[in-house]
Amino acid sequence: AESFSRLFPVSRETLEKLELYLALLAHWQPRLNLVGPATRTDPWRRHILDSAQLFPYVPKGPLLDMGSGAGFPGLVLAILRAAENPSPDPVHLVESDGRKANFLREVARQTGMDAVQIHNDRMEKLVPFPVAVITARALAPLRKLLKLASSFMSPETEFLFLKGRKGEEELTEASKDWTMTAERIDSLSDTSGIIFHLKGVE
Repeated sequence: AESFSRLFPVSRETLEKLELYLALLAHWQPRLNLVGPATRTDPWRRHILDSAQLFPYVPKGPLLDMGSGAGFPGLVLAILRAAENPSPDPVHLVESDGRKANFLREVARQTGMDAVQIHNDRMEKLVPFPVAVITARALAPLRKLLKLASSFMSPETEFLFLKGRKGEEELTEASKDWTMTAERIDSLSDTSGIIFHLKGVE
């Protein structure tokens, strides 16, 4: 928590909510296998910081997190939003696995995240609603992510995708089907990681 606070200063209250989140993650992990075993030794860097680093780039308006899993990055971003604004914009978490969706509901309830809405469904089956930004982590290659998000896209929609060392290959591949402006941001949590901030996707 200390190393996270140095890189990403937050209030004591927000830190306590993130601590509670990780405690719930540790409690549910044996039953649900929410995160990979290698990441559990350093969850503050691998999960909380990895998610929180998107926050400075998140525009105002509803946020949609595709394939939320354990809630990274969407639920962390919701906690940071709530710290800044007592009535924040909605954060929609989409998770097709019912047990993981129940975990997300429990974390949202215990951390008091009233703006979080959990959709226990597949992206393809959701009836589209307006969103300002779409996020995803470890879900699918970039080309597939854009296809999954396509029914939610408007010319103003922004995208924040956390990617690993194959990110550039995925961007080249996605550019065969999509035009976009791509800003690359170095990851704070992973030396080989990259964040793609996409705008004007068509």
